[in-house]
Amino acid sequence: MSQVTIDELIAAAGNGSARATGRLLSLVESPRRDEVLDALGDVAPARVVGITGPPGAGKSTTVGALVTAYRRKGMRVAVLAVDPSSPYSGGALLGDRIRMAAHINDPDVLIRSVATRGHLGGLAAAVPAAIRLLTALSYDLVVLETVGVGQSEIEIAAVADPTVVILNPGAGDAVQAAKAGLLEVADIVVVNKADRDGADQTVRDLRAETAAPILKLVAAQGEGIDELLDTIEAHHRSDSAHRRAARARSQVLSLAQTLLRQHPDLDRLAASVADGSFDPYAAAAQLIADRTD
Repeated sequence: MSQVTIDELIAAAGNGSARATGRLLSLVESPRRDEVLDALGDVAPARVVGITGPPGAGKSTTVGALVTAYRRKGMRVAVLAVDPSSPYSGGALLGDRIRMAAHINDPDVLIRSVATRGHLGGLAAAVPAAIRLLTALSYDLVVLETVGVGQSEIEIAAVADPTVVILNPGAGDAVQAAKAGLLEVADIVVVNKADRDGADQTVRDLRAETAAPILKLVAAQGEGIDELLDTIEAHHRSDSAHRRAARARSQVLSLAQTLLRQHPDLDRLAASVADGSFDPYAAAAQLIADRTD
């Protein structure tokens, strides 16, 4: 595929071709990623809302309700669902979920599933590139949903602002979320299914664990979505150069760690440390020096 063809794909995607957009997203998951990024040129900062939380918390329902609310505002929305295990599935992870069904045929809503492909932190290495591409294609907002399996989800804070952690009412949920590290990265905490018993107690427990705003939501009924939208907007308005730089630093470090894990000398150096012929400090220094030479 020539550079001209990539340019043509970008032009077609910019004119609303879902097929061209899909092909470009496939390319940024491939070794051709840099070619696509180079063809994009300068891109305005992206707006990314991260949605995470434990399985069963109602993340997809919340995402569906948020997409509906943003579409009412006339915004073009892309949803990236990060799947930790399945192969690339072109949107099946979210696309087959009933809560997103209303948006499947909306040309201004893109729904895409992205496999992590072994990347450590729960976010696919291609996610930052996909976000950059979608922003260049005039999507106003990218919603990033992760499966919320614990520590691995913390990396979402490197690309999203704000990061919204969704929990259910229930004894110990707040404590479990704190132990998993989710509350450390939460800019906004949502107690979904707040019509169930225990919601108020869960909110009280959370207030002891985090200083982040805590909202109650019944996503399946659309209750509380407007307040969540307002809280997301307020957080976005308070963004700063310092916060953007901190997120970028986290992205760079995360992707650098992935590159180092793929270093051809890693196994050899590890074996030398294991048999005592090399110390781990010198091995780490050599690993970094080899990458920067």
